[in-house]
Amino acid sequence: MAKKQQITRTEINELGRIKALDKLFSNCDFKNAETTLLPDSKDGCNYITTNKIMLEGVDFDLTYTPIKYLGYKAALHAMGFLYAKCAKPFSLDFTIGVSSKFSYEHIDWLWAGIRTGAKTHGVEKVTLDLVPSMNGLIISCSAAGKQESSVYENIPPVTPNSLICINGNLGSACMGFYVLEREKAAFTGAQPKLDKYKYPLSQYLTPEIDSSVLSSFQEVGCWPSCGYFLTKGLGDAILQLAKDNTCGANVFLDKIPIASQARMIAEEISIDISTAIINGGDDYRLLYVFPLDFHDTIRKEYPFLEVIGHTSKAGCFLVSPDGNHLEIKAQGWK
Repeated sequence: MAKKQQITRTEINELGRIKALDKLFSNCDFKNAETTLLPDSKDGCNYITTNKIMLEGVDFDLTYTPIKYLGYKAALHAMGFLYAKCAKPFSLDFTIGVSSKFSYEHIDWLWAGIRTGAKTHGVEKVTLDLVPSMNGLIISCSAAGKQESSVYENIPPVTPNSLICINGNLGSACMGFYVLEREKAAFTGAQPKLDKYKYPLSQYLTPEIDSSVLSSFQEVGCWPSCGYFLTKGLGDAILQLAKDNTCGANVFLDKIPIASQARMIAEEISIDISTAIINGGDDYRLLYVFPLDFHDTIRKEYPFLEVIGHTSKAGCFLVSPDGNHLEIKAQGWK
């Protein structure tokens, strides 16, 4: 009798999210990416698409997330990846998985938030479909954006000492999340007093994306070499940058913009703010990389950007004010 063939079992967490994805794509002709480029259009522009999904209990908690805010945030979650590629969003297509605990009114509120996000960013087309779900609320969004010819015709390469820039403070959304989780655990029925946490809570529940960055790049004519949208922490974006461009990176802790309220909460709950910045999520900031020659232009023309580091030949490090180099790690990477 032939022996039954043993099936090898490899746990995904043994590989990490990134290595698991790389392994899946290693033996095929397809290339994995967060966005898809559709070039050679008749109007001379590139069209970029992306698809994102948000799961109840994983990406959001409806205990403390108003469902209208969630719809707005879901719209921005997809559009941010287009802005990172210097593409203006024009289309959002939502599919919502709905369990029996949700009524029509809940979906109406969610839809109102989606519409608000779309209108805020001048999206021309939004569609919606509803499907049944056995596990709460599932939000899937396909987004499309238009990249003008002036972008892809003038993209400089990423080289050692290219400048790493961010368009806002980091860590506030993560601190807002920690406050909400703490209040959820301690909830006694009385309305919690959260007035002193307004800014971090707003950064988590109702983040903003500055769409004017694209018009600024267009006006000045200096485009970034590449861009990333921060939803999993700075560490994830830096490691992805290094992987995509076969380079390293040095990020300087004292150059990272951090809001005073984020520092206050970090001290209050005894967490290192740098840990929140590297490993936290939902910052909804745009990280762009520019050639070193653009340094003066960034300072004069792009005041919304902060230079926080530079690319290097190898290795990704967070550099402390005293010069210590701490290796950057992130969830999903091994």
